[in-house]
Amino acid sequence: MFIKLQRNGRSVKIRKSPKMFQKRFRLHLLPLSDKYYQFPLLRNAVTLSDGVEQPSDATIAKLVLESDPLTLSEALCRPTIQWAPELVNRVLKRLWNHGPKALQFFKHLDRHPSYIHCSSSFDHAVDIAARMHDYNAAWALVGRMRSLRRGPTHRTFAILGERYAANGKPHRTVRTFLSMHEHGCRQDLNSFNTVLDVLCKSKRVEMAHTLLKTFRSRFRLDSVSYNIIANGYCLIKRTPMALQVLKEMVQRGINPTMITYNTLLKGYFRSSQIKEAWEFYLEMKKRKCEIDVVTYTTVIHGFGVAGEVKKSRRVFDEMVKEGVAPSVATCNALIQVLCKKDSVESAVVVFEEMVRKGLCVPNLVTYNVVIRGFCHVGDMERALGFMGRMGEHGLRASVQTYNVVIRYFCDAGEIEKGLEMFGKMKDEPCLPNLDTYNVLISAMFLRKKSEDLVVAGKLLMEMVDRGFLPRKFTFNRVLNGLAITGNQDFAKEILRKQGRCGRVVRRLKL
Repeated sequence: MFIKLQRNGRSVKIRKSPKMFQKRFRLHLLPLSDKYYQFPLLRNAVTLSDGVEQPSDATIAKLVLESDPLTLSEALCRPTIQWAPELVNRVLKRLWNHGPKALQFFKHLDRHPSYIHCSSSFDHAVDIAARMHDYNAAWALVGRMRSLRRGPTHRTFAILGERYAANGKPHRTVRTFLSMHEHGCRQDLNSFNTVLDVLCKSKRVEMAHTLLKTFRSRFRLDSVSYNIIANGYCLIKRTPMALQVLKEMVQRGINPTMITYNTLLKGYFRSSQIKEAWEFYLEMKKRKCEIDVVTYTTVIHGFGVAGEVKKSRRVFDEMVKEGVAPSVATCNALIQVLCKKDSVESAVVVFEEMVRKGLCVPNLVTYNVVIRGFCHVGDMERALGFMGRMGEHGLRASVQTYNVVIRYFCDAGEIEKGLEMFGKMKDEPCLPNLDTYNVLISAMFLRKKSEDLVVAGKLLMEMVDRGFLPRKFTFNRVLNGLAITGNQDFAKEILRKQGRCGRVVRRLKL
């Protein structure tokens, strides 16, 4: 198999190596024996009829999930599908938690006779490949973008930098930023601020601060640059250093903004410096700062986390009295505080009041907070009831919603109900993520039943098929469990399959 790349202005054919595209498109062809399918993981086969004028993104996602890769290209080239960047991006988002299938879809559509991917679709594909730690495929996509003159863009390098930092490779984040011009993308202040933000959010604030000092003569730094560094120090609970950044900012003639003050206020609360936070808040009011909804939300959440529920509610009432309209984030903060520190019933009262008075429209976070609250007190019936109400506001349960409910069912020993919710995810469709699999696999060991461990083995195989890297502990635990319960043939089958992937270090010999 060969692919074409543009190199020095000419087209070059190179052989695909195992480290490039097909590493993640590898099909696992080892069939399980029928006896291992006593508990089937639900599937929904889908076909596109010629009478369908324009399939939805959900229909196409199901088609990709269920189609034979050998015939997928033909299916995607049907004249009944009018491809557009928005449609492709929606499909990629739906396949987000099935990385290999998402990249397979992208790859097949890249061969479409009349459709060419746009830069945002390439960015999605780069993000998916990098999230799977397949950086060779990610950079191959960058090369393909450039050959098609679709990029790469600043967004592309921001994605790569973020994934490197999230995977514990901050130096690669910096190198990626420094190499942008080599790929035809010039660095500017926005891209510099982006790399600072990525480093700070991955707790590498000292590296980011050093980078800022190194490049401040090259880029004309603004308040955004310094706010990012200040926020980075606040994230690691070093508010004195954040104040030092504020001082440095003023010395260089850059005026602090409300974002600066709100960042420091949040830093005090995060460091549990409640007294200092309140004094800073009062000082902001004394200096006639334009206290905004973010400030109030920060104080409401900060007091709530500290257990000062009455103060939190008092600040909320003061906010409304001052004529500052609460945002959905403000209401979510108060509801979360009440769920954790007071009672879920009080939170529901605020939720209903929020809807009745039209203070703000509940979003997915609002519902997830309330559902988590009901799960925490063991009222699963009302938790499921709130899941059913999501449609009232045009919402549907996310993978985080399902994970919360599945976790609490499993913790309560109701594993069948947890598996039932897992099946419902695929009916949505809402693809499970790494947390979903880890929760269910752990639950399979509670009853120490042979059939439960077979389910754990199937879940392990499915998560690998979807591009998730199981922890060595999880992998070895499942194999040991299968071996102990007399399922050695299945354990060997998993070992052979994993050996073909070469992704997990195995310590078990069968």
